Amino acid sequence: MLAMQLLRGAVKHLGSRSPCSAEQLIPALRGVSSSSQQLSVSGRNHASSCADNDNPKILITGGLGQLGVGLAQLLRRRFGKNNVILSDIRKPPSHIYHSGPFIFSDILDSKNLRELIVNNNISWLVHYSAVLSAVGENNVALAKEVNITGLHNILDIATEHGLRVFVPSTIGAFGPSSPRDPTPDLCVQRPRTIYGVSKVHAELMGEYYHHRYGLDFRCLRYPGIISADSQPGGGTTDYAVQIFHAAVKSGHFECNLHSDTRLPMMYIDDCVRATLELMEAPADTLVSRTYNINAMSFTPQELTQEIQKVLPDLRVTYNVDPVRQAIAEGWPMALEDSAARRDWGWKHEYDLPELVQTMLTHINLGNQVAQAY
Repeated sequence: MLAMQLLRGAVKHLGSRSPCSAEQLIPALRGVSSSSQQLSVSGRNHASSCADNDNPKILITGGLGQLGVGLAQLLRRRFGKNNVILSDIRKPPSHIYHSGPFIFSDILDSKNLRELIVNNNISWLVHYSAVLSAVGENNVALAKEVNITGLHNILDIATEHGLRVFVPSTIGAFGPSSPRDPTPDLCVQRPRTIYGVSKVHAELMGEYYHHRYGLDFRCLRYPGIISADSQPGGGTTDYAVQIFHAAVKSGHFECNLHSDTRLPMMYIDDCVRATLELMEAPADTLVSRTYNINAMSFTPQELTQEIQKVLPDLRVTYNVDPVRQAIAEGWPMALEDSAARRDWGWKHEYDLPELVQTMLTHINLGNQVAQAY
């Protein structure tokens, strides 16, 4: 009788989540171990929980970049640690390796990628592997290979296996002939960087695969993303991350953009939440497959002034990089995102004051922890 009462309570507690079967719950109530199900990646076994089995199995490519680790943390809280696999071609830091499944994966090796998806029963694929704007201009051949050939592998494999696939785009997908303030979802896109060209290509190829083959393709145009937990990866908006670390460490920052260069920005928590919300949105609510999302726009001077409210001794000088400046001047000053707000309820939480307080708090706490060890 007690066992049945506990079973009823457990099922009731699950609420709106997909319930586990009674056959899975009863052995646990009797104190008997049910047969374990394990996910084997990178030579390690991770026991899957009952709840894990009801959730999507997600692979993140390029997972050691600025966004992959943060998104993995959110997805693991939402769907279970063992249902989210980070992958990259680099060796992860120890704390990332031990925080959940990690596996080597090269998006240019389609055989390896297929094996990974089949062996781990992947249902969602988040494709973050990319060569960013400033780095891409210095190595066009590499950018073409990773950003275009790699994308084709992802789209083909996702179509073959019926995956839901997310490929990020960016403000870099626009060019000097696009409306800049604000930039709408639909307008002229003629970027002048290989990074931007590859992102327009990704948007159009993804939408083509959706209409031609029924691929569940989803895409967001990200602003510049700001995070305290990861290092910049060669993007034009990197200054907006570097300035915080310099402000705390030395009190001096040399900016490589003009002081009045306005660009759209977003705190990483808003970015990863938007990604999850789009991935979870019912397909019939998505009028488009590519959406702008926006949060705030500011110049280096405005960001400096906001940081100086907390750290008044911060000194900023300017040594403009002509390559990055030219890229920035062809990008939007703000993104118009009413479609995302209408279709799937997008709403940002961080504006400039909240961004500055959060970044400085995280960096200070991180430094204190580092000093303690």
